[in-house]
Amino acid sequence: MAASPTSPQGMGVVILAAGGGTRFAGASHKLLTMVAGKSVFEWALEHAIAARVGPVAVVYGAVTLPPAPARQSVTYIHNEHWQSGMASSVHCGLSWAVDHGLTSALIGLGDQPCIPPSAWQAIAASPSPLAVATYNGVRANPVKLHAEFFSRVPATGDEGARSLLRAYPELVAEVPCKGSGIDVDRIEDIDRVAALIHES
Repeated sequence: MAASPTSPQGMGVVILAAGGGTRFAGASHKLLTMVAGKSVFEWALEHAIAARVGPVAVVYGAVTLPPAPARQSVTYIHNEHWQSGMASSVHCGLSWAVDHGLTSALIGLGDQPCIPPSAWQAIAASPSPLAVATYNGVRANPVKLHAEFFSRVPATGDEGARSLLRAYPELVAEVPCKGSGIDVDRIEDIDRVAALIHES
């Protein structure tokens, strides 16, 4: 019997980490930049793994990313078309979810290192087919998509699942979460992230 939209069974995590990070003026790619002892990407990945809500896949493209921590099974998927925009990476992750028979995908970004495991767990627990984390009332990630919506995600462009949230507002649950949805887009964001990590 297939898992229902309200069941945590059959969920998987997709971390999007394929972009070029062109706005970041650091010495290395933003995902590889160290902050509080780990790279930006490693913080994001380890928080998602620690949530234990299901199998984890990472979609990468512009740079090779560090491997998952020892004894953690993470699937790395190379998006050959990463330059075409985020939508192509989302579809790589959703194809993985379909191949594994998952009923929902929880999608996050590799450049959001301050999303704690509790946020992933809260989104996974939402009974809604579409759910989005909020931090102090502002929408960010993770976003949950039930499998019935996988085919409705735009195939091209630089927008992921956000268009679905706009198209089906009556189905979207906003889930208040602890932590921060800050993106590392510019070099000055590193200091802000470091402060948030030390506070937590």
